[in-house]
Amino acid sequence: MSAAVLEASLDGVAAPADRPRRVLLIAYNFPPVGGAGVQRPVKWAKYLRRCGWDVTVLTTENPSVPVRDESLLADLPEDVRVVRARTWEPDYRVKQSLVGAASTKRGLLTRIKSAVKGLAKRVVKLALQPDPQVLWNPNALRAATAVLREQPHDAILVTAPAYSSFFIGAALKKKFGLPLILDYRDEWDLSGQYLENAQRDWFSRFVQHRMQRRLLRQADAVVATTQASTSNLAVKLAELKRPIPAVCIYNGFDAEDFGERLKVDGRELSVRADSSTSPSSPSTVNSQPSTFFRLVYTGTLWNLTDIEPLIRAIESLSASQPELTRRLELVCVGRKTPEQQQVLERVRATTAKLEAMDYCAHSEVVERLNSADGVCLLLSDVPGAERVVPAKLFEYLAIRKEMLTIAPHGETGDLARRFFPEGHFVPNDTAGIAAWLTERLSGVERTSRERSTRQAIDEFSRESQTARLAELLDEVTARCRR
Repeated sequence: MSAAVLEASLDGVAAPADRPRRVLLIAYNFPPVGGAGVQRPVKWAKYLRRCGWDVTVLTTENPSVPVRDESLLADLPEDVRVVRARTWEPDYRVKQSLVGAASTKRGLLTRIKSAVKGLAKRVVKLALQPDPQVLWNPNALRAATAVLREQPHDAILVTAPAYSSFFIGAALKKKFGLPLILDYRDEWDLSGQYLENAQRDWFSRFVQHRMQRRLLRQADAVVATTQASTSNLAVKLAELKRPIPAVCIYNGFDAEDFGERLKVDGRELSVRADSSTSPSSPSTVNSQPSTFFRLVYTGTLWNLTDIEPLIRAIESLSASQPELTRRLELVCVGRKTPEQQQVLERVRATTAKLEAMDYCAHSEVVERLNSADGVCLLLSDVPGAERVVPAKLFEYLAIRKEMLTIAPHGETGDLARRFFPEGHFVPNDTAGIAAWLTERLSGVERTSRERSTRQAIDEFSRESQTARLAELLDEVTARCRR
């Protein structure tokens, strides 16, 4: 054994040849936290073991988050070690008050109190860089240090948001000499524009630009959820003269969530007993007109997923063909900003039916998707959206239902057109969206793309994407040992 390897082994860090490799996965958002983004680290913890990597998860004990989903805990293998550290953040509702609307009262004392409160909010937000979750870092760093001293690990993988968690990984790399992989998921710059509680002032942009450059200098590899974001990170690395891997790992779908017979890497996963459709032959969808066409949207409605284009099309169709529109049932499952809730409520003034539900467990979301005649994918036409691919896209593909995609040109549109070319529309194409709805509501016979979808989506399975992550871990750890 070389002196370098011996020294690392004595520190409890390096991997003896006869033990499984182990990665420390740092994820602020982890079950029982809910939301689509939480599934990424959960599925990694689930499937990395099958790729030869054991996992220790470091996450929050008292996360300051809007939603929880206990059902996601069922995905964790029993042998995955989960370490939780407390955060000093306030409750989520208190945190949200930092960006709350100002009082409309006009009294002098009220205006003074409002001004003082507003100043305090700005000071607090400026101090918590790059995000409020930085208040988790001190306890998280102590817990991670204890874990690494107690048990040998081979790599550190940090998944964002929160981007402040990257600093935990950087500190651990400096202390223990382990390779560091940063999973941006969505780009830091984009998240800074659109995430709740994000700081958008010039000072924060300046500070976070410097933070990001510093972290990229310390990383041994970076990961993102789209090809476009990965390319953008590669440009940043080139500017810093950092020749490290930048890899796209999509979010993907988990076949086991759907109870479907889906073949991944040549083998069958999770067979549903009542499945009567052959995976090798196409099927006819809606060849006989049904009472309703149920269009389902799942996920948060906010500034990146504006439902306005769909509502405009429904309003237009209701005005011109009210009887036909009566057959449309729009189902929206998930959180909604007040602005989006107002837009959604306009459906009630049309002849279409609306069912709006708040956030529910992912298992319930899958049930809603199974009951759908079609699914709807939304992405707003805003700067940077061309580099975003919503995680739900892959689950929509796995469910093999008609898909209406309302998104600007970019990576999401490219992927959607690959499987459902007739169902992609840019947000301002009200007539096109209305025509798509008209065809479905009219019961026009059409052949689904089930056969090609079954074969082509294998690459987007969570297991396949996790295998790419395992390959990256293999590469980075091997390079760092040399």
